[in-house]
Amino acid sequence: MINISPRQMDVFVQIALLGSVRAAAERLHLTQPAASMALAEMERQLDGPVFDRERGRLHLNARGRELLPLAQELLERHAEFGRRGREDGAELGGELRIGASNTVGNYLVGELLGGFVRAHPQVAIRLRVANTETITAGMLEHSLDISCVEGPVAHPLLEVRPWRDDSLVVCAPPEHPLARKRGLKPADFAGARWVLREPGSATRATSERVLSQLPPGETVLELDQIEAIKQAVVAGLGIACLPSVAVTDALATGRLKALKTPFLDLQRRLSLLLHRQKYRGALLDAFLDSIGFRRGA
Repeated sequence: MINISPRQMDVFVQIALLGSVRAAAERLHLTQPAASMALAEMERQLDGPVFDRERGRLHLNARGRELLPLAQELLERHAEFGRRGREDGAELGGELRIGASNTVGNYLVGELLGGFVRAHPQVAIRLRVANTETITAGMLEHSLDISCVEGPVAHPLLEVRPWRDDSLVVCAPPEHPLARKRGLKPADFAGARWVLREPGSATRATSERVLSQLPPGETVLELDQIEAIKQAVVAGLGIACLPSVAVTDALATGRLKALKTPFLDLQRRLSLLLHRQKYRGALLDAFLDSIGFRRGA
């Protein structure tokens, strides 16, 4: 009879998320030999490995990828069983791994997390900020529990829920010819020098959509941080299409000027990502509730 313990499953999950026995042992406050033994015993009971070993790193094999969300669910249910079974009604605890694309993670994190953190101080939040492509990959690998991104995502394993609307603005330094011109028209952007986000980011996708509505220009820089793009534009290296929330301060101080472009579609939607195979227990329910969602909504 298979008798895999919660500790063994916890070791398996942490190795899958962190990529090594050593890192998992540190996270779980175990010795490395104890973590190795727990994994070996689980694989013995399963009659086969759940990882491929390569140059000191462990990568989930097909069986491991199938078992990971089940192990995560069992661990969450085990914790929830203990919490509900306590007579004193223990506070919600545990760990919530949240992904955020760059605009959300750098400028809207308070709006996204503030209510939940205040209501559930015992929950450890692990926030990962990266571009939409990277965050989506993390969701598919089950290394993230829930994410908020600004880019369109379409994958059969991911549920996409709208969170809030967002807008971008075309920015230029105040001395730029386009910033001094009244009544801008699409033709005025012919030959413009653009500073863009890196491929894979949602802002890059929106910028490319904007550029398709304008005469050809020139891409002079590709940068992976919005703040770096802002500084490049302030320095006169080009113009850029940036999230409104990211340039409020620079517009207020006059370091940047927003170009009036009513002929461009600069709207987009920020969305929540949920894995369809992910168990939605008390932690996820509480987080969704904190941002105005309900189960089944």
